[in-house]
Amino acid sequence: MATLQERANAFLREISIPIARRFNLKYLPDHFHTVVYAALAYTILHLVIAPSLSQLIVPDVYKGLKGRKARNRWNIHIVSFVNAVTLSWLAFKGLGHPELSQDKAFGWHPSVGTANAVATGHFIWDAADAIINFTDIGFVIHGFSCMLLYSLTFRPYLGFYSPRFLLWELSTPFLNIHWFLDKLGKTGGALQLINGIILLSTFFSIRIVYGWYMSYEFLWTLWEVKDQVPTALTATLFIGNIILNSLNIVWFTKMIQTIRKRFEVDTSGKPANGKANGKANGKAE
Repeated sequence: MATLQERANAFLREISIPIARRFNLKYLPDHFHTVVYAALAYTILHLVIAPSLSQLIVPDVYKGLKGRKARNRWNIHIVSFVNAVTLSWLAFKGLGHPELSQDKAFGWHPSVGTANAVATGHFIWDAADAIINFTDIGFVIHGFSCMLLYSLTFRPYLGFYSPRFLLWELSTPFLNIHWFLDKLGKTGGALQLINGIILLSTFFSIRIVYGWYMSYEFLWTLWEVKDQVPTALTATLFIGNIILNSLNIVWFTKMIQTIRKRFEVDTSGKPANGKANGKANGKAE
């Protein structure tokens, strides 16, 4: 007798088949249940678990956040941290498969399907939050664009590169830690300095050095199979990759500037950012 989960998986597989046929996503039915479960998990983490744990562990800080939007940003950073750790682990599991390295454009392995399904589920949540808690159209476009791009890997297409670009998430936990240290009144302290060094080192080595190398391989593969896929898709992936690599340079520069400000010292010997002894003077925003 089938369990409840097995029934749910079978139901989700059935409703995904028309979508898979319409958009030529051969492996989507095998992983659609993971997409749905991931989107639900991130939603529950955002709306229930993150605020509940925050009120339990750091009640004064969480209550001190000014307004619903500030608390929502806090909860989003928790989701971002969990997602980055999860996707980094899944990305490592997607490396080293000969099925992918032998055919970088159209190779397939189930581990890639799992990683991409979780990533797709995350961006479904991300797009939904960007619409519901609207602040910028760019966040909405980003969520939908990433959701669509990771969905395309189920054709299969570019499965070799997917886990390698997901490794960019290795720097994200440290970015979130930096943000939380500010909110917890630890600005300018030793812990933030150590975290900042790790953040910059990881971001530069993974997103820029390794990222540029993999992007060269990625663009070369796009060129080799340009006659086997729609031209619009090739052009979109080409332009998107260039934009993301350019943004990494911009973000890296801004991170350097931000971290330097945390440790600037004026002529009186106090941190120039208005913080003293590694503790924030004001309430968390």
